[in-house]
Amino acid sequence: MDFPRLNAVALIEDDADFRSALVERMEVEGLVVRPYRSAEAALTEIDADFPGVIVTDLRMPGMDGRQALNRLQALDPTLPVILITGHGDIADAVAAMRDGAYDFVAKPFPFDRLHDSLKRALEKRALVLDNRRLTALSSEAGLELPLLGESRAIQSLRATIAQIADARMDVLIEGETGVGKEAVARALHNGGRRRLHPFVAVNCGALPQGLVESEMFGHELGAFAGALRRHVGHVERAHNGSLYLDAVEDMPPAVQIKMLRVLEEREVQPIGAREPRTVDLRVLASSTEDLGTAVAERRLREDLYYRLNVVRLRIPPLRERREDIPQLFASLLARAQVGADGLVPPITDAVRSRLLESAWPGNIRELSHFAQRFALGLESHGAADELDSGLADRVARFEGRILRDTLRTLEGDVAETLLQLKIPRKTLYDKLKRHGLKPSDFRR
Repeated sequence: MDFPRLNAVALIEDDADFRSALVERMEVEGLVVRPYRSAEAALTEIDADFPGVIVTDLRMPGMDGRQALNRLQALDPTLPVILITGHGDIADAVAAMRDGAYDFVAKPFPFDRLHDSLKRALEKRALVLDNRRLTALSSEAGLELPLLGESRAIQSLRATIAQIADARMDVLIEGETGVGKEAVARALHNGGRRRLHPFVAVNCGALPQGLVESEMFGHELGAFAGALRRHVGHVERAHNGSLYLDAVEDMPPAVQIKMLRVLEEREVQPIGAREPRTVDLRVLASSTEDLGTAVAERRLREDLYYRLNVVRLRIPPLRERREDIPQLFASLLARAQVGADGLVPPITDAVRSRLLESAWPGNIRELSHFAQRFALGLESHGAADELDSGLADRVARFEGRILRDTLRTLEGDVAETLLQLKIPRKTLYDKLKRHGLKPSDFRR
């Protein structure tokens, strides 16, 4: 797979005329330039993941080029820095290269000399960033916790994700709170050709009031009072990658209209921009409710709903995949912070029973909190609870376990359950009601 082309340059130059001339020349070559008149100003905006190259003058008032290089190296030692020097400063420039500068050009210089260095530096930066992304992806490979397990429901979900991960269509992800909708969205992203590009997650219910459109679609310099620089919105940041819209039903109406254009035309028009910009992205949206209800209540546009609902994935809650809970819990426990003795408590039969018998309405999020409390010794580790409880309680738990295991084995078939347990229908339904069990929860 080819590495993406980078074209960002941060130019630090205190001479306004020379800075303007360089900006103009770089932009002719298709580079996107961020000009700064001082190193101090540049360092407030450049971070370790800057997707480009730094070009800085060596001699400047205040922080000079070598001091800026040291600060940038502390941020990211692999960040390419090209120095512009005068003839009398070549010795300092050579020393700076020993300190980690990528290259230097001496004034006066033909622009082609700087351009060649920029091209090589941008290629190197693209390689470094892609290796960084790949490393992150490999470390995350085992972290898609909601997809662990061998239940039929989760095997089917994994198979569907593998089948559509590299497809171009948008996906609607449905599931209760805490089932791991964002993890499934990341699995879709990481499983396809877009995995080396951004995964941008947006909580539609938490967008800042008054800045919603700017956050989503961006704005140009001077687009409104206070717009002191160009801002790239979430949609444009997801170019070539995936845009994940969590709680899409909470998206404000004005944003829904503009989002519809993104979905239909694959274009985004930042506030103040004269022309729309083409974006290549995949939209993954999620909801904790039936979006048909949100449409009926006019909280979600019907046309937006049908545009998002190309492929629908449903993530089963834990009560529909109880056989996976011990494995999920063991994985969560292995990652949890342990107590002062540094030991992970064992998963006893009593703990396993609790795992299988609890309703877990908060799903994996609730299970994760329980695992952390258990690891720290804030939850009982097991057998003492069963020994301290009375005979009636222990018999009731045993009865509930038998009912649950039988229904799971027979996939909720009431007739077969009656035959296997050899009890009357009314007795079975009374016991199911007592233990809060529904045959429909076990059907597949």
